[in-house]
Amino acid sequence: MQQDKHPDYRPVVFRDRAAGYAFLTRSTATSEETIAWDDGETYPVVDVEISSESHPFYTGKARTVDSEGRVARFERRYGSGEGEGGTGGSG
Repeated sequence: MQQDKHPDYRPVVFRDRAAGYAFLTRSTATSEETIAWDDGETYPVVDVEISSESHPFYTGKARTVDSEGRVARFERRYGSGEGEGGTGGSG
C-alpha cells in the first residue's frame, strides 16, 4: 500500500438527530464539529438524516414527513382536482 494515498481511518461518531441516537465507529469521514463521548475522549461527529434507529425498514414504523408543505405546494401547482374537468368522477 502506498503511503499518503489513502484518507485517515479513525474513530468517528455518527449522530441521528431525528432518533436521538449516536454511535461510535471507525470511518474516513471528516467533520469540523466534535463531541465528547462516554469514554471521556473527544471525537469528530457527523450528523446523518437517517440511521437504523429511525429508518422505517428497521423500526417497522412509517414516518410521515411533510417538509415545507409538499401537499400544499402540489395542490397549488396542479390544483386540488375538485370541480376541474379532469379524469374520474361521474360524467
